[in-house]
Order: sequence, then C-alpha cells, then structure tokens
Amino acid sequence: MTRRRLIIILFALVVLGIVVWLMIRPHEARLSVEAVSGTTPQITTPREETLPTINVAEAVGWEEGEMPTPAEELAVNLFADNLDHPRWMLTLENGDVLVAETRQPPREYRGITGWLERRLMTRAGALGPSANRITLLRDVDGDGTADQRSALLDADNGLNSPFGMTVTEGYLYVANTDALVRFAFEPGQTEIDGEGEVIVELPANAPNSHWTKNVVAHPDNPNLLYVAVGSTSNIGENGMAAEENRAAVLEVNVEDRAFRIFAAGLRNPVGLDWEPTRNRLFTVVNERDMLGGDLVPDYLTEVVFGAHFGWPGVYWGRYLDERVVPMTPRMLEYARVPDYALGPHTASLGLEFADRARLGEQFSNGAFIGQHGSWNRRPRSGYKVVFVPFVNGRPEGDMVDVLTGFLSEDGEARGRPVGVMTDATGALLVADDVGNRIWRVSNPAARLQTSDDEG
Repeated sequence: MTRRRLIIILFALVVLGIVVWLMIRPHEARLSVEAVSGTTPQITTPREETLPTINVAEAVGWEEGEMPTPAEELAVNLFADNLDHPRWMLTLENGDVLVAETRQPPREYRGITGWLERRLMTRAGALGPSANRITLLRDVDGDGTADQRSALLDADNGLNSPFGMTVTEGYLYVANTDALVRFAFEPGQTEIDGEGEVIVELPANAPNSHWTKNVVAHPDNPNLLYVAVGSTSNIGENGMAAEENRAAVLEVNVEDRAFRIFAAGLRNPVGLDWEPTRNRLFTVVNERDMLGGDLVPDYLTEVVFGAHFGWPGVYWGRYLDERVVPMTPRMLEYARVPDYALGPHTASLGLEFADRARLGEQFSNGAFIGQHGSWNRRPRSGYKVVFVPFVNGRPEGDMVDVLTGFLSEDGEARGRPVGVMTDATGALLVADDVGNRIWRVSNPAARLQTSDDEG
C-alpha cells in the first residue's frame, strides 16, 4: 500500500468517525425548562437524534433522615414507607388512602432499541416484578402518618399492573393495564375478596410501552368513567394498527359495558382530574422523544370531546413531525393546541386540582403536578412537584416549585414523584416510586388557622 493511499484511508476514517460522532453525540438543551413552559412556550427547530440521549438519573434511594425540600412556608413529613414501587393514590371519603404498588407487566426487549430501553429502565429503578397490590393506609391518630395498613387487593384478586382507581356508586373501579374492573366496596373496608368484574377490556398489545391506565368518574354522571390510555410507541413506528384505541382518553359507559374515544392524539395521557370552577376534564400528557433537549414539551390541557391533539404526525398543534411515515400535513388544519406546556421531557404524570388543598393562598387555585423526571434530556428536567396557577378556570402564569430535592448534588435520584393526591386534612400526598415512600406536604399555618376557625 502506497503512502498516499494510506493517508487517504486514514483521512476517510477520520471523516467517517466525525460523521458518526455527530450522529450519535448527546444533544445538550439550548433553552431553559422555563422557556419551554407556560401558555406560549418557545418551540424551536427540532434536532433529530439518531440514537437517543440517555441521561436518566440513577436511582439510589433516600439515606436515613433525608427528605425532599418543600416550598417556603410548607412542611414535609413521611406519610408511609416500605412500599413496593408506589405509583398512584386515591383518598376515600373516610380519610383512608389507597395506593397502587405496581410496575409494568413482563415484556421482551428486542434489538438495539430494546437494549437501550432495558438499560434505561434498570438505571431508573423501574424494572422488576409488579407487586400487583392496592394497599390501604389509615392515619388513626391524625398525626399525618399512616399507622395502619392492609392489602385491600392483590394478584389473587386478578390485579395486573393496576394504576388508576376511583370509587362511585358502591364500587371501587381499578384500571389494570389490560382491563377496567370493579369490586363491590364501601369506604371503611380493609380487604376485598374475589376477582373483579370486567367492565371493558383495554388495549395492552405488545410492547405496551405506555402501560399505565388511569381512571376518573364523571362528577355528575356516575355511569360515565374516563380512562387515559397511552400509545405503545414513540411516534407510531410500529404502525397505526398497533395504536387502535390508544393515545387517547376513552369515555366508558358502565351500563353498556362499552367505550368511545373521547379525545385522541394524546401520546401518553396519565393524570386526570376535573377543574372545579368550570367542571371540565383536564389531563397531563407526556410528549415524544428524540427531537433534542428542547422538544417537545409535556403539557397540561383540557380534554375536549372530539378533539385531536395531533399525535403522532403533529406536535403542539402547529408543527409537523417529519419523521412520521406517512406524513400528515392536513392534520395541521385541525389539531388542537394544548393549554399549558410543562417543560420538555419532564415526564409529568400526577395531576390534582387544589380545591381540596389547604396549603395557603398561593396554592389555592390551580393544579399540582408530579414530574417523574427526564431520561432524554441533558441537563435533566422534572424530578419535582410543581403548581400551575389558574385564573377563571384556565392555566395562567409561571409554574411554582412545591417539592424539590429528589435529585442529589451528584445528580442521583433519591426519589421520583409520580401521583399527587390531597388527603382528608388538605395536605398533599406525593407517591415516590424510587424511594418507596409517600411524602406529605402541609402548611402548618393554614392548619392552625383552620383549627382556630373550627374552635
């Protein structure tokens, strides 16, 4: 081989190496989370990733005596610990708290994408067998800590990666990953016998990536339930046949044992709650990955009947995702723009309106949101609980941090917030699936004022 040819080959290898590095290098976010939040977020030009930026915080748990940091004037205490991946909660009318201890159902991880996903889930502390349990927690002496617990339901009752729960008309409804089921139940019970009655089957086709199913009841019509169902892919890459009845909020008619799509084009809706002043259903949605650290913002939005929010072909109601095949430019004509951006890759999951909360004037009108935390962004985003103010039934203003400190100074995850729920005293409960705990956020001054008023 001549010297000239050797130089050409080496030069070509260097160029090839630079090209490969440019294709696979991690993408640094160029904007702050705040810039990609609110009613008018900055939507920049996408920076498509050939391989995803993986920057999930390694799950390490809490050291003895460590706790997250509440906002000024608020306090935090441990409500319950030694749980097994607590994800979602429900406060009953008698003050008992139900918590779903759950993980994704078993699945195969295939190819390079599967390898990356398995690595990600392992680092995040999300893999392992599901406890398939709904535990009842009771604070008997009213000190803000659960001192009694019992397994209300478990795998023997037919639970399969349970998540959302609601109680109405003498029944406890549970959203398993593959079906909405119900059990005869009255608050005060501490255990339930037998398997649940299937109301409707829910899509759980492989790979069932977004496996969680949430459920809430209509406040004025107990015959109607609303179920949040995520997509089974990032942007429909497995074909849209695999997405039938997914990426949507379903309206279930209990009497008819049937459902219809209430709103569509929602990549992964999770939290559901009713805004109290206008009685409108809202959800929080996890948006798509691999368009860079500044796209696409997760969001909070009203769920309007018949609306389509664009997924997979359109994001933020106005922007075409050119990776989607076939492209759907006509969707730009009628895709709905979400109401409020929650920052890119924050993994916003929990949603609870503040009408039952007693955390002070600052947190009296708006929504609490649990942000599980990013895996596809550098630097990381989320890993906290925030509050979105509302004015006249609509989100308006900047997000406010309610509970932080889930990331250590070294960037490790002591915990990751998921569900948020107001307890019977007006404090905010936060399910932490990495810390295997439930935290309780309260306002001592507000509670003292309430006691004085009652006295």
